[in-house]
Amino acid sequence: MVFSSLEFLFIFLPIFLILYFPCSRKKKNSLLFLFSLIFYTYGSIKEPIFILLIVGSVIINYFLGLKIEKSYSKKYLIVGLIYNFGWLFLFKYYGFFSLQMNQLLNNSLFPTFDFILPIGISFYTFQTVSYLIDVYRKDTKAEKSFIKFGTYITMFPQLIAGPIITYKSIRRELDNRKAGIDNFYIGLKSFIMGLGYKVLLANRIGSLWNDIQGIGFESISTPLAFLGIIAFSFQIYFDFYGYSLMALGLGKILGFTIPINFDYPYLSRSMTEFWRRWHITLGSWFRQYVYIPLGGNRHGLLKTLRNLLIVWLLTGLWHGVNWNFVIWGLVTCFFIMIEKLWLKKFLDNHKIFSRIYMIALIPLTWTIFAVTDLKELGILFTRLFPFVKGINVYSLDYVEYLKSYGWLLLVGLFFCTRIPDNFLKKIKNPILEILVYLAIFWLSVYCLCREANDPFLYFRF
Repeated sequence: MVFSSLEFLFIFLPIFLILYFPCSRKKKNSLLFLFSLIFYTYGSIKEPIFILLIVGSVIINYFLGLKIEKSYSKKYLIVGLIYNFGWLFLFKYYGFFSLQMNQLLNNSLFPTFDFILPIGISFYTFQTVSYLIDVYRKDTKAEKSFIKFGTYITMFPQLIAGPIITYKSIRRELDNRKAGIDNFYIGLKSFIMGLGYKVLLANRIGSLWNDIQGIGFESISTPLAFLGIIAFSFQIYFDFYGYSLMALGLGKILGFTIPINFDYPYLSRSMTEFWRRWHITLGSWFRQYVYIPLGGNRHGLLKTLRNLLIVWLLTGLWHGVNWNFVIWGLVTCFFIMIEKLWLKKFLDNHKIFSRIYMIALIPLTWTIFAVTDLKELGILFTRLFPFVKGINVYSLDYVEYLKSYGWLLLVGLFFCTRIPDNFLKKIKNPILEILVYLAIFWLSVYCLCREANDPFLYFRF
């Protein structure tokens, strides 16, 4: 079940809210925990082991947290890290690892298994690990209530694709939160905007990228190749930003403050700035639990660059288990290193150049991210830059696509700016505001009724 589905919008969510608001404060967590498990079960019904896995994660990490707080022994933390990352490695990375090792050794020493990736495992693993580390560091107290801890790990607004929330940032709201009419209205507006971004923008613009993939990269012209990577850049942004807004809105409705995950990243003037604005909670997680423990930037330039390299290798692998994600992480790291060494100061002082730099760099890095087959990725780059190999790509195939999608790309560009949000904030007439959000909601529902279910891109990670 996804947020942008009719089942969620008209069955699951209304039933839950009807039961949730009359509940006493003590029972709200129990109800949220129960419905979160129902939500997860619905999406994992064909793979019951996924349900056992997340329930087991809640139980094991609950008791490990108590053990760590009681003794502050590193052995319990190590057990927790092995347990959580062990399952993540088995389901997400083992197949890739075994294949590469067997090819390297030219034998079948490592047995291969074709595992299906459990829904949301990357996200809830990072949350459980951050909890155990924070308890060990004495940054937070271990949660004594099993229901509250289970609610934190499985909370359906952010269970599947984040944002990644640390326990210490939400602990007070697990004990005492306000779910009044003001929060409901603010949260509902955020949820509807996220729904609109996903259904009206991400899905529509993404059709261009899907059409180009269907044609085959070897058969497209250079202009169409660039239209395709621009379309994917908009698709992945509005898809994930839309989900994050919906999660934030649902959290607000329930009385939780879910952190902002995007801050107009396409307005950035450097890759360093971009990755402070994109998937903010993931960047924060790697900074708190990997980069700073490694020494951050406190031990000289070489170790700083080493720490950046480790973080970006892990970031690439976190997103996927293909070589393109490793290359994407290394390329991103390269530009951030160059900026740290000297380029960032130049970009800060040259506004026009920095804009051109990012307009070129964002789609090209997303190209590496989007195409998992390295051979296909190479073909696409020969279409993007045909002069490198002397390939002549003369075709007007892009004309029809530009007629069909050109206006959508302009709309996407407009909604990457602050203008739409600033406009909505300036609406003082409550009736007009309600009409605007109703229009977005029902237009989104109309589109959902006409198209097949289209899950969020980040579900695959």
